[in-house]
Amino acid sequence: MSMFLDTAKIKVKAGNGGDGMVAFRREKYVPNGGPWGGDGGRGGNVVFVVDEGLRTLMDFRYNRHFKAQSGEKGMTKGMHGRGAEDLYVRVPQGTTVRDVETGKVITDLVENGQEYIVAHGGRGGRGNIRFATPKNPAPEISENGEPGQERELALELKILADVGLVGFPSVGKSTLLSVITSAKPKIGAYHFTTIVPNLGMVRTPSGESFAVADLPGLIEGASQGVGLGTQFLRHIERTRVILHVIDMSASEGRDPYEDYVQINNELETYNLRLMERPQIIVANKMDMPESQENLKEFKKKLAANYDEFDELPQIFPISSLAQQGLDNLLEATAELVDKTPEFLLYTEDELAQEEVYYGFDEDQPAFDISRDDDAAWVLSGDKLEKLFTMTNFDRDEAVMKFARQLRGMGVDEALRARGAKDGDIVRIGNFEFEFVD
Repeated sequence: MSMFLDTAKIKVKAGNGGDGMVAFRREKYVPNGGPWGGDGGRGGNVVFVVDEGLRTLMDFRYNRHFKAQSGEKGMTKGMHGRGAEDLYVRVPQGTTVRDVETGKVITDLVENGQEYIVAHGGRGGRGNIRFATPKNPAPEISENGEPGQERELALELKILADVGLVGFPSVGKSTLLSVITSAKPKIGAYHFTTIVPNLGMVRTPSGESFAVADLPGLIEGASQGVGLGTQFLRHIERTRVILHVIDMSASEGRDPYEDYVQINNELETYNLRLMERPQIIVANKMDMPESQENLKEFKKKLAANYDEFDELPQIFPISSLAQQGLDNLLEATAELVDKTPEFLLYTEDELAQEEVYYGFDEDQPAFDISRDDDAAWVLSGDKLEKLFTMTNFDRDEAVMKFARQLRGMGVDEALRARGAKDGDIVRIGNFEFEFVD
């Protein structure tokens, strides 16, 4: 089984807030002590943190559920419950996080040590000390803790590399990577020897350094799912420079220029912005017979089809096997990397604007009314359901407070307008009560 995994789908659940407490001060020499119940503690957040030591999403293959601890309940003497520790989940550099339900990108994690809260913990419920008023100096009301945020996330790893090696299978990308870096990719005389991206660091004779990614061989139709294209084209999106490796010996009977055109078409079809990256053409296998003639023909065809461009891509004839022409290639690549800015994958508009978790979207209705199969009225809606969850139904005062909140939201009027009659069953989740007109 391959140890490289670049996509994963997981579920995260932040901790619930602790419940508030109903308590009263009862001391021998303190008359009229009043309420003394404290607030619950905050639930723990689920936080993604970038770890540069990770290279894949393999840790998420079998561990797909992450749940933070809930806050402690409030205590007597007005003491607050302890807030829960945040749950930190390590992810590799280059991880894009997307909300499965909305499909929007939440964050793009690229810096080592970068943190992002993907699920917010619920706030603690208020104790009865918070509800004391001159009219009601001894309230028997407390709140349950707010539920923690729960969501399903899709993780996608797009490896961080300055330079990407692209080209048809068996053109010598893995051999080139093994020669210019200390990486040890699998090398074989058959197509798709490389089935996972390989990463290596290059140090040029002049002392410059950059990261190179060898991407699994592309073929015609890769952007539509042929071969391994759709699995690994994403990894070239972060690169600043593309080294387009071509088998100039035409050892497999293909035309080198047609190879060049087809691979560029696949890159453009997958993502138009990939063609903004500067390319260097690497004419490989120049130690083979007929390579020199093929290179001359390649240059002619390239010049004939680049009339509209100011400048042709640089071409470097090399032999990875014989280790010829590599120094010039590496120096030119380092120079191009140095002057090419990073390409942002997502603009501010493309990243989902995370709303404050405790707030509600004013554009969304506070509640929704539907009818169940048994003729019961069903109330739903984020705001209403949160109020319901945070109500302590063990206390009559809290139940009455919830009834007043529903009335204030207009639930009674809406039910009456929909035809609800005295004695009809109204349902919120698994909780049922009778409608009283």
